[in-house]
Amino acid sequence: MAAALALAERGLGRTGNNPSVGCLIVNAGKIVGRGWTQPGGRPHAEAMALEQAGEQAAGATVYVTLEPCAHLSDRGPACASIIRAARPKRVVVAIEDPDPRTSGKGIALLREAGIPVDSGVLASAASAILSGFRSRIVDGRPHVTLKLATSLDGRIAMSDGSSRWITGGAARAHAHFERARCDAILVGAGTVRVDHPALDVRLPGMGDRNPRRVMLGSGDPPQGWEAVRAVEDIGHLDCNNLLVEGGALTASAFLRADLVDRLLLYRAPLLIGAGKACLGDIGLGRLSDAHGRWQLLDTRRLGNDRLEVYQAIR
Repeated sequence: MAAALALAERGLGRTGNNPSVGCLIVNAGKIVGRGWTQPGGRPHAEAMALEQAGEQAAGATVYVTLEPCAHLSDRGPACASIIRAARPKRVVVAIEDPDPRTSGKGIALLREAGIPVDSGVLASAASAILSGFRSRIVDGRPHVTLKLATSLDGRIAMSDGSSRWITGGAARAHAHFERARCDAILVGAGTVRVDHPALDVRLPGMGDRNPRRVMLGSGDPPQGWEAVRAVEDIGHLDCNNLLVEGGALTASAFLRADLVDRLLLYRAPLLIGAGKACLGDIGLGRLSDAHGRWQLLDTRRLGNDRLEVYQAIR
């Protein structure tokens, strides 16, 4: 299942409204098929792996990171049906599909055909990879990651607005990797007008993984960009994972609306002093309201900088 989860991560940011799923098929101790959700959402991971496995899928064990879909689609057959037709010995599922069209039905379809199904294997890791899909299905909005790159004293720019570069090359490369894993990236209208950001992925071999660009606020967005007028309208973007990169007013608006699910905090070992703060008013009335809101998931060194990853506690 860990290998199937690694396959699932390959599709992040590229599967449209579909979840990014990984599938591994093992027969007699040998991997005979592997698949992950392809760009645009099709083929599904199971279909790709089954095509590779061919007749060797019969009597094999199928590992899949999300319950195989059971609902009909004009884009292809249901994965639960094609797995059932392949007659594997066993199916192992990480988590159940939150989509009510499938939820529980895919597993039931396989069990009704006499195929044993084990579920809940590495469920926590699978839930993290599929957090964007679940957020869109359950909450009606994308999973939101907020990125902040600051000095030690919480500044994102000098007082004259200059900000290149606060963090070093390793931290910026990691931020571009995060861009590649998101469906869309959002900045405020002021940032668009002043900085004219490209918001692309500048990593070798990943130039085709640029996310959709979104401007928040009033005015017409640049050509090729989408626009939302208010943070509460992000559900209209109809995507799984949204990366918010700024500026300070935009970051504060998302925090004030309690719409940030994950926080990437890149901190450089420098002090700026009277520069531009990374945040404004985020709606806290009392200091006690700030406690218990964030859980530290990861911390690491990136060159001379430090990254801290937090998850919102709700």
